[in-house]
Amino acid sequence: MQRLMKFRVLWGIHMSFPGFHHAPQHLRCRSLSGAGTLRWNDYDRPEEFNFASDVLDHWTQMEKEGKRSPNPALWWVNDQGDEVKWSFREMTDLTCRTANVLTQTCGLQTGDRLALILPRVPEWWLVCVGCIRTGIIFMPGTTQMKAKDILYRLQVSGAKAIVTTDTLAPEVESVAPECPSLKTKLLVSDHSREGWLDFRSLVKSASPDHICIKSKTLDPMAIFFTSGTTGFPKMAKHSHGFALRSYFPACRKLLQLKMSDVFWCLSDTGWILAALGSLLEPWTAGSTVFAHHLPQFDPKVIIETFFKYPITQCLAAPSVYRMILQQNYTSLRFPTLEHCCTGGEALLPEEQEQWKRQTGVLLYQAYGQSEAGISCGTLRGMKIKPGSMGKAIPPFDIQIIDDKGNIQPPNTEGNIGIRIKPTRPIGLFMYYENNPEKTAEVECGDFYNTGDRATIDEEGYFWFLGRSDDVINASGYRVGPAEVENALAEHPAVAESAVVSSPDPVRGEVVKAFIVLNPEFSSRDPGELTKELQQHVKSVTAPYKYPRKVEFVSELPKTITGKIKRSELRKKEFGQK
Repeated sequence: MQRLMKFRVLWGIHMSFPGFHHAPQHLRCRSLSGAGTLRWNDYDRPEEFNFASDVLDHWTQMEKEGKRSPNPALWWVNDQGDEVKWSFREMTDLTCRTANVLTQTCGLQTGDRLALILPRVPEWWLVCVGCIRTGIIFMPGTTQMKAKDILYRLQVSGAKAIVTTDTLAPEVESVAPECPSLKTKLLVSDHSREGWLDFRSLVKSASPDHICIKSKTLDPMAIFFTSGTTGFPKMAKHSHGFALRSYFPACRKLLQLKMSDVFWCLSDTGWILAALGSLLEPWTAGSTVFAHHLPQFDPKVIIETFFKYPITQCLAAPSVYRMILQQNYTSLRFPTLEHCCTGGEALLPEEQEQWKRQTGVLLYQAYGQSEAGISCGTLRGMKIKPGSMGKAIPPFDIQIIDDKGNIQPPNTEGNIGIRIKPTRPIGLFMYYENNPEKTAEVECGDFYNTGDRATIDEEGYFWFLGRSDDVINASGYRVGPAEVENALAEHPAVAESAVVSSPDPVRGEVVKAFIVLNPEFSSRDPGELTKELQQHVKSVTAPYKYPRKVEFVSELPKTITGKIKRSELRKKEFGQK
């Protein structure tokens, strides 16, 4: 409560909201769903859309009219027992103030870029929505970045402003002289710092009077940097249509959120999944966004949080669920948890079954990219096929295509393609900013080629194989690394693994596995353990897929977003720099 009062006093919230301006009548009064949210159909293309005015301010109006439950819009906690609860009315007030800070104090204009590098703190939500209100393009980034990562992003984007914490401020200062476009540095901290503007004090003193821009649906809204698994991260530029897609009935069916839901997305704030799971999806439904600061990932804290707070739905990477299952708890029957969804990496069918057995809750899979958000998924209530990432979610028409864009029949390996002709679907990225060559490379006939390999079965379920760059051609057999990595993960010795191709004088290429062992197996004889793991893979998948080479390592090279850099391992194998 002390923390809550601190935040209320700090921000100087005026509950009378003198500066609140309603969404335009033609948008605000469209037909409503049972939950009271605005609705468009899956293939509608309204000329104008803005998440701040059409969603956030809509729910503020519902609160004022007593048509929404008293649950908070944002519920934030940390390990110290601090807690913040903000209603939609408070969110409208604070984001209007933030919008004024960005435009009036910082001098930013519509179309300018702002680098947003914050951990899970309430200010992350204020900056995201403040940017949407003003047409400033926000660019989220993970707090795991180092100086060279920040330098690259600031330079390639031409960012005029950055918002971060005092932890990363020295890193920013070390590269700022090399970033001539960077004019404004905003600090989220309890302490002042020379050369930085104090975000909290500025918001507190700012006027809540602000009129949201009338953004076109296809105007730019955000830039998400790709993971950079095969080179420098690209800037995937998204329009306001990315937020609009969360309105569409087909997308709402994935999670089927309600006003009464308390939704927890554990994604890093630098990823596109956080924009979807911690902002767009739950607030479109009028749900409560739950957030835990979690400066360090700790499965015990996550488990205790599920027991302590009334969380009804969860969205997280498979590794989160995996680590929860590895903890020694007598019960994982969380009292209010009803639905779980996962995506971002392969999930073993055995892990899905174990989660259901220990929690009593089904675990649904989804698939997406920085370029497309969540594009496939097993919708809530739909039949789960363990190991599958579900079906295409409209308005995306997703097919398996060859390298020329020809649609492949069921059960044939190919590229995952999203149809972009004759009409590019709402929610797909606009293009790679400042990189027309890469944009052209991913256009394949009538489709956007995701670069991911998969098959589709007769019922329309997709089955992921791996990145096209990662697929191994061993003696004429094509092997997806995810298949071998999943098989290895079933062995108790394997903490994690990465599978790549390796040169072979006879076969051309063979499968090689880099393996990080669980501590209790580190003293085993490497030769014997290699044979055991090879035999294990042969026993659980097609024998030709087994790794003919095995190397035990202490860690795997990863991007700052946590994805394994197989390209680096592959270059090492082939003696490339």
